[in-house]
Amino acid sequence: MALSMQDDEQSLIKMIKSGAKGYMLKNAHPKELEEALQKIVKNGQYFQEWATSKVLSTLNNKSIYTNEIKLSNREMEFLKYSHTEMTYKEIAEKMFCSPRTVENYRDSLFEKLELKTRVGLAVYAIKNGYEE
Repeated sequence: MALSMQDDEQSLIKMIKSGAKGYMLKNAHPKELEEALQKIVKNGQYFQEWATSKVLSTLNNKSIYTNEIKLSNREMEFLKYSHTEMTYKEIAEKMFCSPRTVENYRDSLFEKLELKTRVGLAVYAIKNGYEE
């Protein structure tokens, strides 16, 4: 069971590819989590309806068969700050999330954009109009 704050289809697909048998948001009620774990034991998997809908719509979307890169709104927001002098902690404060969540956005962008450094992200952000 994967617990995450990410509710975008890329995160869902990544978790499924990594072997997750279920996916829930961290703000789920503990009773719901307990029920989900029981369903995984009984049925082998558990995905909430919203998660299933997102994955299916992504699979039905033709753009997954092209080289088009899909970024979440939060990743695009992070890109706006990536070329500033702000630390990741300061970016997290601006985005109202934890520094670890900001690092997850960074890592996701590194993977999607095939980049390795913050400088690479900054160059990408400037070239593609992600200005603050």
